[in-house]
Order: sequence, then structure tokens, then C-alpha cells
Amino acid sequence: MNAAVVHAFDAPPRYTSFAEPVPADGEFIVTLIAAGLHPIVKALATGSHYSSAGVLPFIPGVDGVGEQQDGGLVYFGMSRAPFGTFAERCLAARKICIPVPENLDPVMVAGIVNPGMSSWVALTRRAELVAGENVLILGATGTAGQLAVQIAKHLGAQRVMAAGRNRAILQTLTDLGADATVALDQDHDSLVSSIRHEWMAFGIDVVLDYLWGPPAQAVLEAISQRSPQRDVSPLRFVQVGESAGKTISLPAALLRSTAIELRGSGFGSASMDQIFKALSEFFHMLPKSPLKIKVSPVPLRDVEALWNSTGQGTRYVFVP
Repeated sequence: MNAAVVHAFDAPPRYTSFAEPVPADGEFIVTLIAAGLHPIVKALATGSHYSSAGVLPFIPGVDGVGEQQDGGLVYFGMSRAPFGTFAERCLAARKICIPVPENLDPVMVAGIVNPGMSSWVALTRRAELVAGENVLILGATGTAGQLAVQIAKHLGAQRVMAAGRNRAILQTLTDLGADATVALDQDHDSLVSSIRHEWMAFGIDVVLDYLWGPPAQAVLEAISQRSPQRDVSPLRFVQVGESAGKTISLPAALLRSTAIELRGSGFGSASMDQIFKALSEFFHMLPKSPLKIKVSPVPLRDVEALWNSTGQGTRYVFVP
């Protein structure tokens, strides 16, 4: 069969032939309809993700929409290595498989579930967001961040502050539900001042961080001064991504002087049972409360040429 295949961690996948998958117990074959090019897919393909198996060659792709033998469409993920979802035929694990409602576009589903679930799991399971709380989203101008703004509002956030680098996209986030925005491309002291103003004037209950690095450092510095809007209930800082840096400097005094809880959200910090239950909730919500996302279907055969494209707020979705 034809598939995108990773032959080296320092080179894009190539569209070539690969062995047909053979299902084991708990698996079945689906014909690919659509699969999203998510940041985690690229991280796994470079071997830099913490869950990377480090074995070559393999087919990239972590999830997708596939057609069963009876013609029904399912969302699937967690394919057994070396088989990913960027192939004409894929392995689907029954434990991570949900029917796609007929009124949902499969290309949209393939593009939205991974980035949408990043904030859905983080807010519902890791942050345990309560309606009426205030949320700061770091990295709000990316696809996942734009969805996070909408999902936070859907879950009842009273106030959402969206922080991002892309000023053009940042200006559109109020239409998606953001109550305030802050540009991350300003100098460090100005950024700290902007976030501290939000902290002192309104209070922040949850930080959803897709960036880490200097932006996270600025937030932690900003909240080191106690807010009159908060009692001693802890701010929950939920770490989701590291596109701005892998490390920060964390002063010990911050943990003693500020009520803060640092949590992570990802495979390992959330159980598979939690993730699957959250996935079911997400699919139940989608037809009733559509989320706005820009997806662009592109041919799988163009994977090598498109691999390093950023998309600028648009999620590429490969189709056969």
C-alpha cells in the first residue's frame, strides 16, 4: 500500500510503499479518509517526543477518520507501531474508536479532535475547571489555542485571556470568546506587566500553557505578587506543550509565596480511561456546539513538500 514513511529522524517522511497492516486482537483495518498533521506527529517523526519509540522506519500519524468494511466512518487512534494513520489502510484499536456522526465533516473531525482534546482533557481532567473561573491561555493563536478559547468558554469560564505571538490572529480571538488578549512578542518586562495587570484586576484561576519557555516564565513572575482578587485557593498551571522552550527557571520562593499547583496534561499524566471518557464527551459536544477551526485538506502524496509548512493557524489534513 502507499503511505508516508519516516526513514530518518532528520528528514521529512516520503510517500512510498509500505507493508500492509495485519490486525491483532482488538484491532481492525480501516481505509483512510482523513488524518491531521498535528505538532505531536512532527515531534514523533523527529524522535523528540517523550513517547517516541525511536525505531525506524515507521508510518507517522496519531489519529484519523477511517471507513470500516460496512461503510461506516469512525474516528480512531493509537495505532500499533510501526503503523500510523498516514497510509491508505490503517490499524484501528477498538479501545480508541468512536463512530463519526453523519452530520460532521470527516476532514474537520480529523483536524479538530487532537488539538481540541488537548484543552478538553487539560481543562476538565487536569485543571478541573469550575464554571465562573478565569483562564489564561498561553499560545492562543495556534490551532489548539484558538480551540482552547472556545472550549474554555463552552465549559463556563467567566473570563478568558488569550496570549499569543501572531497579532493578526490575536485580533480575531475576541470573536471566538476571548475577553482580553496580550501579545507575546513584546519585551519581557512589558509582558510581565500586562499579565500582572490581569492577575491583579481580575485574578487567574487556571493557566493553560502550550508554550513553556519565556512566556511561562513571564506568567510565573507576574503572579509572584499576590492578587487582591484571590484567596489562598491555588492557581492551577497546566502544562500542555513546549513550543517556546523545553525549560524554565523556577524560583523556590514562588512555590512558598504563591498558592500555585503545577500540573501536566498528556499521555502519562492523564489515564487512558480518563482520555477515552473525555473523547466521548468531546464527540457528544461537537454536533451541538460546533467549534470554529480552519482545516485544509491536502493530498497525502504531497506529505514531503508540506511537512515543514506552519499552516499559520490552519490545520493541514491529509486525504488519500
